[in-house]
Amino acid sequence: MASHLKNLSDFSHTIIPDGSNFKIAILVAEWNAKITGALYEGALKTLLKHGLKEKNIITKAVPGSFELTTAAEILLNHQNNIDAVICLGCIIQGDTKHFDFICDAVANGITNVGIKYSKPVIFGVLTTNTEEQALDRAGGKHGNKGDEAAITALKMAFFASTI
Repeated sequence: MASHLKNLSDFSHTIIPDGSNFKIAILVAEWNAKITGALYEGALKTLLKHGLKEKNIITKAVPGSFELTTAAEILLNHQNNIDAVICLGCIIQGDTKHFDFICDAVANGITNVGIKYSKPVIFGVLTTNTEEQALDRAGGKHGNKGDEAAITALKMAFFASTI
């Protein structure tokens, strides 16, 4: 969790597993592309840094954050050799309740897909009040949530591989 005291991209307190034996998918929402592109770059760089081979990283774009759930479901339904799915998106508060409905649906949907397939499906979706807050969490002063999502995917894929 980001705060004025913590940078999302500080992993000095944890052991990060080697990713060389994993296959991980990254789903990226095209809506708010400036932000989701930065999240993607962070996730990709982090996975490669921790041993994932480029050929074992699947990247797919979807129109918006709402579609991340369906895309994860379709992907896991058709490719059972994926060790984890990272869902990257950005939902920024607007003037209507649309924000609340989308955030709730995406969070619950991502959780439910992971439970259904017994696979780590990682919530790398920013839910912010402003674009500035999103930029701060997509490579700005609070680090990069994409990095955090990639580390979570590695840790959860490792956890699943030990069961």
